[in-house]
Amino acid sequence: MVRKGGGPGGVESVAVSATQAEPQPPFAPGMDARSTRVAEALNTPMLIAAALTLPMVAISESHPGGLLEDVARILNWVTWLAFLVELVVMLAVVPDRRKWLRHHPLDPFIVIFTPPILPAGLQGLRVLRLLRLVRLLRLAQLSREVFSLQGLHYAMFLAFLTVIGGGALFVAFEKSSQHLNDWDGVYWAVTTMTTLGSSIYPTTTGGEIVSVVILIVGIGFVALLTGAFAQRFLSPEIVEVEEELAAEQISAEALALRELKNVQEQLQSLELAVQRLVDERTT
Repeated sequence: MVRKGGGPGGVESVAVSATQAEPQPPFAPGMDARSTRVAEALNTPMLIAAALTLPMVAISESHPGGLLEDVARILNWVTWLAFLVELVVMLAVVPDRRKWLRHHPLDPFIVIFTPPILPAGLQGLRVLRLLRLVRLLRLAQLSREVFSLQGLHYAMFLAFLTVIGGGALFVAFEKSSQHLNDWDGVYWAVTTMTTLGSSIYPTTTGGEIVSVVILIVGIGFVALLTGAFAQRFLSPEIVEVEEELAAEQISAEALALRELKNVQEQLQSLELAVQRLVDERTT
């Protein structure tokens, strides 16, 4: 704060510095402005990498051989390297690495425990191979940061990948107990995502896990789509209320109290009208 004299009547004027007038924006634990910008830039590619985990695991577990298996192997390396690069970059830019790691334990867990190549003695353990599905948990974190009412294209992209990859993975899990083709998997994924249901149902633990993931993604997508439509039709009314508040310089609480008072007056008028009708009928 700086005081300047020489004003009329000996009154001192007070100037407030810009740093005191403008509060600093809040950042996530262990992060600053620079690391926040870097994290936002990485959101979209990491969203794609996490979503590609589902078709990658589906192809790997179905063992189709040939080109498809090579594609799955490449996707496995690409997605894991994407998580590794994100972890290294974020550790390089965050000011407090320990605090950031405490609030982002999933990032190092994915890099350490879901490598593309397992030791020779662990190659036959299917549980460890399916542990790569943990990469899908990053979708929940990224959806909170990336998805908005203006980001429906991300949600549609995720929903499409979930239908294709989830259906293929479901068929891969259920091929030993059910005679399903690729279209059956897509049909099952769509009906599960939209909560309609079908005559196809999971009979294995892997199929049940895929069902839960697809159901959660479907509910989230429908909720986001509903919110977008609501914003599209209610946005003019919201703008009108905001303009009214700004013009009258009243708070939202004062506006709510005023509307409540109007409703109370209308109820009192209705009560008097009903009372008059009752008196007329009794007399």
